Amino acid sequence: MNRCLSTLAKLDEEGYSAPALARLADRRAFPPRLEFTRADIMEIRTRTAAHMSISGVQEKISLRLHRGKLQPVTEDGEYILKPIPGLALPRFQEDVPANENLTMQLAEQIYGIHTAPNACIRLANSELAYITRRFDRRRDGTRVAQEDFCQLMGKTPESAGPLYKYGASYEELGQALRKYCSAYPVELEKLFRQIVFNYAVANGDAHLKNFSLQQTATFGDYVLTPAYDLLCTKLHLPEESRLAIDLFAEDEEPESIATYGFVTGADLLDLASRFGLIEQRARTILNDICDHRDKARDLIARSFLSDEAKVVYQAIFDERLRALEIRG
Repeated sequence: MNRCLSTLAKLDEEGYSAPALARLADRRAFPPRLEFTRADIMEIRTRTAAHMSISGVQEKISLRLHRGKLQPVTEDGEYILKPIPGLALPRFQEDVPANENLTMQLAEQIYGIHTAPNACIRLANSELAYITRRFDRRRDGTRVAQEDFCQLMGKTPESAGPLYKYGASYEELGQALRKYCSAYPVELEKLFRQIVFNYAVANGDAHLKNFSLQQTATFGDYVLTPAYDLLCTKLHLPEESRLAIDLFAEDEEPESIATYGFVTGADLLDLASRFGLIEQRARTILNDICDHRDKARDLIARSFLSDEAKVVYQAIFDERLRALEIRG
């Protein structure tokens, strides 16, 4: 089955659908295949690493779209390209790009979470890589004021040690959002939906640096950025903890841990209460995450994951939804 490399919609031949091209490239020509391989990416990254500011441990390079071609650049990049990681993973190493694309599409298409434009793309040898359009640049190239929650909360390696990205809870993240967002009632609901979704897809990498605020062009206030770096990390790391950071401040353990041994929907409703969300709104968000199994199953089946990885991804997702359905 030929599919859109971004939205996973059926196509006559593999490439990009019109909606995908609108988001990825403002309807400009966008290549479904690059002219270099993963080995070339490693060489480019080594050569340009001192000039790039893209954070994270996964291999990444910056690209710019010029006359229908994506070219590596050291500044003013429009896109971030992530190939299959070089660091050995316990399982499904080659499925990482497809995993991130699938998880981002689940968030956007099915669960109403605004995400960074993203897609898979073929390298010169047909291997898949993941590509995402940067949202911290305007179309004229100027920067958008933006800070992640490590920056907002003063978490640095110097102040909080090497695990600084994990040095606060989701409850405290919500408190920081309330402090910096004038429209915090709306943004707290968006944050809560992201946290629930991350739990549903077993994203154990949803730490403080993977949530950010950016300034709006209209009013100059701050809102959550589009979601980014969403993937089912448990697909590759089966022994990973169920949450990237604690739910509650001061190392308070969720009540369900004693009863079930894992976090449940009841704990997330407790988090919503601490955020100050209306209970019925929080329950509606939980229900929304749990009530679209068939749509999610269809998207998983159409993804670029290997057949074995699809089965495991689906099983992880189903198990997490069962946990979210426990409300008392």
